[in-house]
Amino acid sequence: MRIVELLRRNLTLVWQGIREWSGDAAYEIYLRRAMRSKDRGVLTAEEFYVEQLNRKYCKPNRCC
Repeated sequence: MRIVELLRRNLTLVWQGIREWSGDAAYEIYLRRAMRSKDRGVLTAEEFYVEQLNRKYCKPNRCC
């Protein structure tokens, strides 16, 4: 039984790492940080992703 628990914990850690690396856990990470700092209101998931998209695509394009 101990091996199963160890395997489950390691797989969970690997899965969390993959989610963080791919950006899938970005909202959960944002929520953890926002709850620690009470500076402003917490964005909903939709507002967060819209803000992320705006931040990504509203930068000047310097390729040409």
